[in-house]
Amino acid sequence: MSRRAAWRSYLVLAALGLLLGVIVAVLVEQPGYTDAYYYFNAGQRLVQGDGLTDPYLWTYINAPDALPGSSHTYWMPLASLVAAAGMAVGGAHFGAAQVPFVFCFAALVAVGGWAGAAFGMSRRHFWMAGLLVLFAGFFTPFWATTDTFALFGLAGALALASLGQGRQTGDWRWYALAGALSALGHLARADGLLLALVLIVVALWPGRGQCPRGAVVGVIAYLLVMLPWFVRNLDAIGTPLPTGGLQTAWLRGYDELVNYPPGTTLGEFLDWGWDNILRSRWEAFVANLSTFIAVETWIVLGPFVLLGLWQRRRDPRLLGVILYAVGLHAAMTLVFAYPGLRGGLFHSSSALLPFWAALGVIGLDSALDWAAARRGWRAPEARIVFGGALLVLAALLSGGMLLARGPELNDNAVFYRTLGADLPADAVVMINDPPGLYYHAGRGGVVVPNAAPDVIPEIARRYGVTHLLLDANRTAPFDGLYAGTETYPFLSLVQVYAAGTDSERQLYRIERAQNGGS
Repeated sequence: MSRRAAWRSYLVLAALGLLLGVIVAVLVEQPGYTDAYYYFNAGQRLVQGDGLTDPYLWTYINAPDALPGSSHTYWMPLASLVAAAGMAVGGAHFGAAQVPFVFCFAALVAVGGWAGAAFGMSRRHFWMAGLLVLFAGFFTPFWATTDTFALFGLAGALALASLGQGRQTGDWRWYALAGALSALGHLARADGLLLALVLIVVALWPGRGQCPRGAVVGVIAYLLVMLPWFVRNLDAIGTPLPTGGLQTAWLRGYDELVNYPPGTTLGEFLDWGWDNILRSRWEAFVANLSTFIAVETWIVLGPFVLLGLWQRRRDPRLLGVILYAVGLHAAMTLVFAYPGLRGGLFHSSSALLPFWAALGVIGLDSALDWAAARRGWRAPEARIVFGGALLVLAALLSGGMLLARGPELNDNAVFYRTLGADLPADAVVMINDPPGLYYHAGRGGVVVPNAAPDVIPEIARRYGVTHLLLDANRTAPFDGLYAGTETYPFLSLVQVYAAGTDSERQLYRIERAQNGGS
């Protein structure tokens, strides 16, 4: 394929990505869940002149003394900055914020084509891998929202591709590019730091392609890109990077992410007992294995991905991919078990999609060649039939997920707006999803803590909280209050929404005398 034809093919893939991205963006009318609300709100506030600040708390880790406080003291900032860039051009609304993420998805589809051509070495592999990334199944509803899926997928995949080129050629400039891209990945997600660690290992790995100079320049490039964020954090929180997120290694359940007082300790984790520790890691292993099979590899392609990886295991361009994949799955299973099974692996595995697509097609072709030799099939025809069936399955899976999850992402607007209308103008709410309430109703607040309701007056005095809203997703210490078996003198039930249903929500007023008022 000539260079001109190659560029034309990449443009066609990217155009298909843009088309599907626009369709997803039209169907997904709002951020829809906490992460996406958070990134959008911070970007919007930045565009509106409020700086990188939050008017609410979704976790008490690294919490400020008062609201509003510095944003991104747990999550990383790049998704908000990218959303802000879209809003700076198109206006401070969700549609404009979606635009850069659609372009990132389109570019990721083109990277899938590159991976197919690089490892499959044929035009067919180019198109198959690119189209598989286009029809990415479970990822599809999330490409065009203000989250890190498309953003980290693109930065991470390009970082791994650059590392592969560096390992193959020994050229330190590829490592410099990989270092800068790893920093962008880290700015998108905290676990993106793994990309920088993989860079060092790949550059120093013994054998042909070893490049100690690449490790040095890669780290320098990484630090240069990260430097502005380090400076901001030193000013805002006193450390180059937030440290509270490391405490999530000791979580004994996901609700401990909203502990008050915040955090967990190694001692508490060990006191939990080895039976519970091993059980939690087994649960994470099973969940993450399911993620690999269903989410990362299109339900049916997992064995063929492993077969293709085995066949190409000596390709120097795959060393970084292997190290990243193993490191990511190990970290999300053995260390950050609860964040991993609650979406961490799902988000960060987006960087592997182009490589899994390419390797899956390679493995499928090898399996078909093996079967054809034993069953008398014509191998070229078998590849057409099974390859076409694979793409149809991927397209149906993607469409099904979009139709199933798209409405879910749009369905909470009515309640939040109703709640906002029922609240006093100066209300500050303790609620399960403070970013969602702020997006729809413009009200600040704090998250319902994983602590006994007795802490409510203390939190209310500190942050001016006036109301509490409980729903089915409350933390366990609030079960008694929600069930009506417990009462507290500082809480008065104001209203019950959808009483007696699974969607029941209870609104309480926090009495002013207990809130430090008069």
